[in-house]
Amino acid sequence: MIEVLLIRPGSTTFDQEGRIKGSLDIPLSAEGEVQAEALSRSLAEVKLDCLYVAPCESALRSAERIGDRNFCKQKTLDCLRNLNHGLWQGKLVSEVRRLQPKVYRQFQEHPADVCPPEGETVQAAHERVKAMIAKLKKRHSGGRIGLLVPQPMASIVRYALVGGSLGDLWKSELDFGTYETLEFQPQQALAGLSILAAV
Repeated sequence: MIEVLLIRPGSTTFDQEGRIKGSLDIPLSAEGEVQAEALSRSLAEVKLDCLYVAPCESALRSAERIGDRNFCKQKTLDCLRNLNHGLWQGKLVSEVRRLQPKVYRQFQEHPADVCPPEGETVQAAHERVKAMIAKLKKRHSGGRIGLLVPQPMASIVRYALVGGSLGDLWKSELDFGTYETLEFQPQQALAGLSILAAV
């Protein structure tokens, strides 16, 4: 069994303003720095075989803070980059809801079926995650690893590992500086998109 700590970095100004950051590289806000510091303290004594980090400034800075107290190996993985929301990035969630109500509703109800204008589908992000997990299963037959991933990508990673429901991808962007422990069997199959679409 592999124990996976799914860790969310501290928040950014976009998060606090209710803006869709997607794959934009936004630094931690002052509040996000405090969250990252608290996260560092809570993970200080947790034994990790490796911490895999998304390639965005908020995750990298949070990983740096974690590394101040937890001296595990860290590796940045491009496949953990956040979901690209295309032309929605930088906009307020409320603005997208008002200007494109039909597409917004479809994205909330069936995220796998909708692609934001010039963005990336949830399915494409899910495929990236599945490929990454397959590699990690070969590398780690047991032990404990950390995945430091911003929302909404963290929800996609969680879904790929243990199934369930994605839920509202933007409401999930409230768990800043937190982590949860998931258990994953190396021979366990990954969740498929037929379930992913049935939110």
